[in-house]
Amino acid sequence: MFDNHHSVALVLINLLGLAGIVVWYFQGRGRPMARLIVQILFFAGMTAVLWLSGILPHWVAETDLQGAYLAKSARILWWIHLAWTLVGFVRLYIVVDHRPREARLLQELVVAIIYLGVALSITGFVFGVPVATLAATSGVVAIIVGLALQNTLGDVFSGVALTLGRPYTLGDWIMLGNGTEGRIVETTWRSTHLLTAASNIVVLPNSVLAKLSLTNLSRPDERQLISVNVRIARTQAPYVIEGAMREALGNCERIVKDPAPLVALKDIDAVAIGVDLFFCVAGPANRLLARNEVIDSVHRHCEANDLSLAMPPQSYAILLPATGDQPQAKLMRSAGAL
Repeated sequence: MFDNHHSVALVLINLLGLAGIVVWYFQGRGRPMARLIVQILFFAGMTAVLWLSGILPHWVAETDLQGAYLAKSARILWWIHLAWTLVGFVRLYIVVDHRPREARLLQELVVAIIYLGVALSITGFVFGVPVATLAATSGVVAIIVGLALQNTLGDVFSGVALTLGRPYTLGDWIMLGNGTEGRIVETTWRSTHLLTAASNIVVLPNSVLAKLSLTNLSRPDERQLISVNVRIARTQAPYVIEGAMREALGNCERIVKDPAPLVALKDIDAVAIGVDLFFCVAGPANRLLARNEVIDSVHRHCEANDLSLAMPPQSYAILLPATGDQPQAKLMRSAGAL
């Protein structure tokens, strides 16, 4: 039978463990720091009682039924509080690091490993089940389950790899190699959800996402460079055209001013001068409205400066000499049809 010293220690450990569970429950998830402090205090108290009594958490001499129950319950509670304390540190780190949602996959993986390790420890140290034999049997079952859930496990591990690699974070706007683009609104074990510009949700399996080339449009910031090509009839000098286009860009409110928009005279021929307008927008969602504003501003400034837009080169009409028995006449053909 247990001596009085060990019996008191085991009873005290059980009381501390049960009290810790009650206090932990009423703390709630909204106070992670207070919850962790409570977990540490109760776990430290239980550990101190074990150490002062000379009792090891993985071995206690059991000689009677009452002592066996006390010892088992005390050790189970100690291992449970150990798991909760470790999980509390993990979750507190995620909250302090200010990325609780985007690191959810990694957090859940670490928490699952902690609970699995504690469950195996309780099984082996408390109930005396040979863990090696259990692990071997579980390995065969794991192989069968792994083959049956091959695609699902591929999504899970791809999600973990994407979380660790961090090519994007929650809220980033990304563009995939297949042309799909949108903002990251949710990541789960199996898939990543994109909110597109058309307000649709695209669900991409993580294994598919990991194989596609990806452009993060939000890094280093969301500003994007856009170009608009304009052809102006050669009725004015190039510097007049450049000044009019620069003024047109300067009057647009939906484009950013830093960096400043640029006007590049790209080419010139007998009919027109090609102009490229370069400007930045605050983010991908602003591209359409900004482009519309620039085109409207260019049209208004062309009218104000007596400029006219030129036709594209493919629509030029050229003169060909008359052939054969035809009279000397001017034949008009489209350059695109030659």
